Amino acid sequence: MKLYLKIVLGSVNVTLLNEEERFKYKDEYERFKLVVTSIILILSFLNVVSAYRSLDAILHFLLVWYYCTLTIRESILVVNGSRIKGWWRLHHFIATLLTGVLILWHDGESYQLFRTQFMLYSCYSSFVQFLQYNYQQGCLYRLRALGERHNMDITVDGFHSWMWRGLKFLLPFLIIGYAWQLFNAYTLYKIAVQFQGVEWQVPAAAFIFFLLFSGNSLTTAKLVHHKLNLKDMILRKLQ
Repeated sequence: MKLYLKIVLGSVNVTLLNEEERFKYKDEYERFKLVVTSIILILSFLNVVSAYRSLDAILHFLLVWYYCTLTIRESILVVNGSRIKGWWRLHHFIATLLTGVLILWHDGESYQLFRTQFMLYSCYSSFVQFLQYNYQQGCLYRLRALGERHNMDITVDGFHSWMWRGLKFLLPFLIIGYAWQLFNAYTLYKIAVQFQGVEWQVPAAAFIFFLLFSGNSLTTAKLVHHKLNLKDMILRKLQ
């Protein structure tokens, strides 16, 4: 993380000196995600009901900036004690790559075939992020009060072990989102097959959407499987 920050920011000291500054930065990170997600949801909805290329460009630029900023902010949080690791951290780097590919895709026939589907997906993804934020904030508040979570832990994408309580609420929304990523990959693959010599962005985006689907699904399935086995083991010991 320090190497990544040094490449992006140069020789800047990103270590916050006291706990108060760390908590303040963590809270600003959470508000940043909530505000930008709200803007993304609004722009995505406007793009569903309208067809202005300028609005498309604004949304794509915002998505690139948002995910780039998240990777930097999360790296700073890791340096200062947040425990963000594994696939869910890599997820934002891959999402940055995806948005970078989409912003380079010019407004042609192939783009228009995928445009509405992507805007609807963006709406749904933003909605699920709202659900995640509210649910995870509640989980973290309770677990911190019980002394079971670190004070610098934050809300992040996907399903996590500390969210096990109330699983039935959030997991179906996440599964629908993962299935939509697979559908996006399939749609882009069909477009690439339909148009010979299609723009390189089409197969590239198809591959990245499939990568996101695979990583999200496998990581969540592995965690759920582990938790179910652990629960069965505990029940057998109690019998």
